[in-house]
Amino acid sequence: MFIDLHTHIDQYEPGELPGILSRAREADVGAIIAAGVTVESTRRCIQLANEFDHVFAGVGVHPSDLAGELDSATLDELRRLAADDRVVVMSEVGLDHQDRSPDRAMQERAFRAQIGIAREAELPVVFHMRFATADMLRVLREEHVSDLGGAAHYFQGDRDEAAAIIDLGCYISLAKPLLRLPELQEVARHLPLDSIVLETDCYPQPFKGKRENWTEPKDVPVVAAKLAELKAIDVAEVMEATTANALAMLGRRADRVAAVL
Repeated sequence: MFIDLHTHIDQYEPGELPGILSRAREADVGAIIAAGVTVESTRRCIQLANEFDHVFAGVGVHPSDLAGELDSATLDELRRLAADDRVVVMSEVGLDHQDRSPDRAMQERAFRAQIGIAREAELPVVFHMRFATADMLRVLREEHVSDLGGAAHYFQGDRDEAAAIIDLGCYISLAKPLLRLPELQEVARHLPLDSIVLETDCYPQPFKGKRENWTEPKDVPVVAAKLAELKAIDVAEVMEATTANALAMLGRRADRVAAVL
């Protein structure tokens, strides 16, 4: 089955979740990782992971959600949350250099601190890097993230950026932008299959109008089908490879995820 490496299903109304998870299972998406973006959302992700067998949690504060420096109390709470048995990644953490984002130096301090927690908990790092590729690669090198492993979430970069991330021992996480961006399709065509994982980054999308148009974990196979088309291989081969890659990235936590597939 597929693994959806990165979602925000904690942001949906609780009554939505049984249907979302049922539709995912029917689409052969057997495990879903819910990523935290604040301390509170991380708590919700862990709660969902404890409620639903096929959901696992990520711990983190998103760079755009920083309200200030991560103080010692917040870091201690993240450290405590990262120790939960249902947590499998440090996510969503990283850098975001778009306009009106929090101070870049503060973002970097927060990111480094959370990599430190990931190191203590032996968690791979799934990272956000909007308009921040050069700084992200620098921090990943300086913090030796290759020791932990991880993935570039919702990747939309070029071939050189993808190669640099892979050289650091991390995976390229592809989502629905693959369906509409010719430049990304060309990158994906040349990526080694053993360096790719899949995700949806799903969250409530009322701007799309009809509820049935919202992205959900059930859409992972759509991304897989596009990747299979680009590489001229069977979707089954994409499923097998990307699931194996995600489990390899999860390291010692892979068994608990594999058990639900």
